[in-house]
Amino acid sequence: MLVLDHIVVAAETLKEGREYVEDLLRVQMQSGGKHAIMGTHNALLGLEDGLYLEVISVDPEVARPDRNRWFGLDDFSGPPRLTNWVGRSDDLVSDMRLAFGKSVLPTELTRGELRWQMSVIDDGQTPFDGIVPMMLDWGQGPKAADRLKPSGCRLKKLVLGHPNHTGVAKVFDRLVDKRLVEVECNETPTITAVLTTPSGQVVLR
Repeated sequence: MLVLDHIVVAAETLKEGREYVEDLLRVQMQSGGKHAIMGTHNALLGLEDGLYLEVISVDPEVARPDRNRWFGLDDFSGPPRLTNWVGRSDDLVSDMRLAFGKSVLPTELTRGELRWQMSVIDDGQTPFDGIVPMMLDWGQGPKAADRLKPSGCRLKKLVLGHPNHTGVAKVFDRLVDKRLVEVECNETPTITAVLTTPSGQVVLR
């Protein structure tokens, strides 16, 4: 079973993504680090209840990897926006098989002192236009959220819209703890986060 671990804002540059989130939520993000195997880097914001928000972009200082970057970043363009979410699994291999098939295996990843396993899809994006979450297992080590300062922000709900919402719902019924996650019918795929902040309620898209 998956529980929500964090939400992901993609951006063409890390500076643009960070400014977008900080201007919207009126809080300051923390520097993250680099993902060498993916050629990306990030900034992070601690949320209540052990969750966090990640801004991620292509790292211009490293060569393009010999694989597709995660979160669809190779094809990303336009303003920063919420594109994905990540679920924490207590049985990563089984959950990945349910969502992606037997051909996708966990990938070992590191960033600084953090170590985790994650579902990294060959084409860089998950099914249903990214509505199905990436999946990870932090193992026995620290989680990224453990290292983040409180921001005073809390995720109230994550709303996932898709024209094939029944197909999404079938996957989610087998996989996802839906206490914070809602699925609805929408003409185009959408991910929307509703957050409370020190300045009031904010909708992040």
